[in-house]
Amino acid sequence: MKTDILGRNELEVLVNHFYDKVKADPEIGYLFAHVNWERHLPVMYNFWENTLFFNGGYTGNPLKSHQALHKKSPLSHAHFQRWQELFIATVEELYEGEKAELAKQRALSISTVMQIKIL
Repeated sequence: MKTDILGRNELEVLVNHFYDKVKADPEIGYLFAHVNWERHLPVMYNFWENTLFFNGGYTGNPLKSHQALHKKSPLSHAHFQRWQELFIATVEELYEGEKAELAKQRALSISTVMQIKIL
């Protein structure tokens, strides 16, 4: 039986597995080809920890980051859709419970807002 996302340890596992899929994905992997993973992953751990547990550990601006990416390599609805599919699949493979459902809901909400503001 799967457990729920209980804290940072589970989030790190989730984020790591998700980005392993992203990097290998033929549709969106190229968008991440130049990412500094040693710097990016801790930021994503903090982002998701703040998103699910409201701990205040994230201080970045994801919209600004994605707008900059869009200027370098135009994003499309298909890119966001694929990101959503990979994220939700990763959550469902690893976890189940209230926080796992919240993670999926937040991912869809964040992706929707980004699309509205960027595309």
